[in-house]
Amino acid sequence: MFEKTFLQQIADNEKVSLQFLQTQLASGRVVILKNNQREFIRPVAVGGGLKIKINTNIGTSTEKIGQDQELEKLDIALTYGTDTVMDLSTGGDIPEMLDSILARSTVAVGTVPIYEAALNGEKKYGSFDEMRPDEIFDCLDRQGSAGVDFFTIHAGIRREFLKFLKEEKRTAGIVSRGGAILARWMDTNGQENPLYESFDTVLDIAKKYNVTISLGDALRPGALADSTDRGQLAELHTLGELVKRCWKKGVQVMVEGPGHIRIDEVALNMQMQKKICFGAPFYVLGPLTTDIACGYDHITSSIGGAIAALSGADFLCVVTPAEHLRHPDCEDIKLGVIASKIAAHSVDLLRFPDEWERDLKISQARSRRDWPEVFRHCLDKEKAQKYRESAKLSQEDICSMCGTFCSLKLIEKCNLVK
Repeated sequence: MFEKTFLQQIADNEKVSLQFLQTQLASGRVVILKNNQREFIRPVAVGGGLKIKINTNIGTSTEKIGQDQELEKLDIALTYGTDTVMDLSTGGDIPEMLDSILARSTVAVGTVPIYEAALNGEKKYGSFDEMRPDEIFDCLDRQGSAGVDFFTIHAGIRREFLKFLKEEKRTAGIVSRGGAILARWMDTNGQENPLYESFDTVLDIAKKYNVTISLGDALRPGALADSTDRGQLAELHTLGELVKRCWKKGVQVMVEGPGHIRIDEVALNMQMQKKICFGAPFYVLGPLTTDIACGYDHITSSIGGAIAALSGADFLCVVTPAEHLRHPDCEDIKLGVIASKIAAHSVDLLRFPDEWERDLKISQARSRRDWPEVFRHCLDKEKAQKYRESAKLSQEDICSMCGTFCSLKLIEKCNLVK
């Protein structure tokens, strides 16, 4: 599937051996996000034994259809270290937006093709309830041929699972847009989910372009009250079945996970997914460990993401401060990416010496009050510099918190440290 020199490049980036990478790839525990129609600078692998990756969502909405800001968000996400981006556009000219992102992005690009299919249905029939299954698959094929590296496919939500929503009265219902589109389509038409019923068609398209399937969790909990409920678990078992079907067809696959999860259930959810889905890479949307952090969900997500990564998750989705409130702006994207990088790095530094070295170097520079060296290793150099400059101490040997009572300077005057 991939040339040896290409795999060696990834192995070198990951600080693992080529043999380890090849073994993990062959077992399905690692995926490489790379469409065979597209070249990009930064190939990325996701899965067990590798560094934790992060994804940033951008794209238009029905209320915000301007493309320039979305491309600016892409640039910001790349600047602050995202490993992939997803175009989740639901408004305006979706093909044009996607083509612009693919042309500009230096990392893997993912999509949720059901969004384009639903928008086309709205335009053509007045309602996406009228869209035909073949029109959904046409969108997959068009996006695959355009160069999309991974698809989120909500094939795990079955018609029979819709009864759980009525029987158990979920607090947040369905918070997945793709899941909600398919749930309403099934309910209105009285038919099975076409992405499940014709999953072989999905796989044929994915294999043609070497698109990795990301199995979306349509019934992920969108409130702590729904954490690890019957609907979520029923879908997870279906996703495990679909993982095996992907592998049988020779298609790379990863699995998406929750959602809003109680902090004491995060590790449990990671362990269940790895068992039920046979070790396939796990891509988590947060998880968010509390519902009260409006405007601060990048922090909530960082807490849940760090626990999830430590417990087996491989891929973290950026959550911005605007989550649940509005379409994110450029500053929201920056803050979300940095929060997710903190979560990923907190786990990576336990596993990879080069990650630990970065923390050690910044600590050594801080102890010397070597501010340029401190800034060099920061996630956000500009912010750190602004804090120093705002205190009018950018070149001073003290900070404004301790002043002349700087603990580091005081201890240097005695023999307690070398």
